[in-house]
This record gives sequence, C-alpha cells and structure tokens, in this order.
Amino acid sequence: MASKLQLCVRRLSTLRKHCCFPSSSSSSFLVRSCSLLIQPSRTINHHSSIHSPPLSRTFYSSPLLNINSTDTEGPAAIDYHSLLQEDEFHSLADSTIHDLQEKLEEYGDTVQIDGFDIDYGNEVLTLKLGDLGTYVLNKQSPNRQLWLSSPVSGPSRFDWDRNAQAWVYRRTKANLLKVLESEMGQLFGEPIKLA
Repeated sequence: MASKLQLCVRRLSTLRKHCCFPSSSSSSFLVRSCSLLIQPSRTINHHSSIHSPPLSRTFYSSPLLNINSTDTEGPAAIDYHSLLQEDEFHSLADSTIHDLQEKLEEYGDTVQIDGFDIDYGNEVLTLKLGDLGTYVLNKQSPNRQLWLSSPVSGPSRFDWDRNAQAWVYRRTKANLLKVLESEMGQLFGEPIKLA
C-alpha cells in the first residue's frame, strides 16, 4: 500500500508541475487526489467468461485553477423568445439571399475579376471569385440561421437580430452585410455597397 501511495504522489507531483497548479495548495491537492485514486486492488481472472467492466478515467475540473472569464469572449446567450418562426425565417432569409444575389450580379458586371461567378440553387448562394476564393451562404432552417463560409474569415453563423433588423454573428456582433462589404472591399480593392 505504501508503494502505491508513493507512486501516486510522484505521478501527481509530476502532473502538478506540468499543469501549473498553485504551489500553496499543492499538498492538499495531492492528498485529496491520492485518496481518490488509491482503492483496494481486485483480482482479475483473464480466463473467466465473466468480464469486469473496462476501467475508465474520470476527469474533474479543479476549483484550484483561477480562470478569468473576461480573457475569452464566448458567444452571447440565446434569447429563445426572439427566435423566428419557421415561415418568418424563410421569408427573411430568402429576401436577404435574393437581394445579395442581385447586388452581387450587378457588381460583377462592373468589375473585372477573373472567375467571377454567382450561382443560387438548393437554397445555397455561391460566389466564386477565381483565385480570390469562394463565398457560400446558405440557410440552416433548424437553427434559424444563415451560415457563411468566407475565404477571408472562415465559417460564421448569423442569427436574425430583431433590434438591429439584420443578420448578426452572436460571437462577434458582426453584421452579415457589413462583413461582406468589408471583406469584398479588401479583396476587390474598391468599396462595395450591399446594405
């Protein structure tokens, strides 16, 4: 039993060094952890037809770690009262996608970009910009969202914001049309107005 305790203490001591546990509480942490890990051993008969359940590891979050929640910004909370009804979602999403398609087609007629092509089918708007990349905007009905795949900023999910009357990415509060205007302005080297 003593050798098991020593082995446990050595392993936890190594773990403490690598995981940066505060040194002031390390001894109490080691004692608590050892008491949880050391259990009476049991004999396992490998030839038995009855198998014991596989051993598993359980990880616990430790209150010893001080994580400052202001360092990382997560997505804003979902206000489920503001979620769109399905018919309202389709109306707003279709309107947005069709308006974007029209404006981008008009814009495509005025600029000279090799590989510029717009396609809309199966509720997916695809804007190909040759070597500059491809934008894909599609509806996600179950989530009531518009999903954007951008060659500049990657994937984003936009929810309808009733107050702003716009599609907004909850994580960054970015407006869909403003994101597209900014990114395409950078890619094309001249401003574009989509709103």
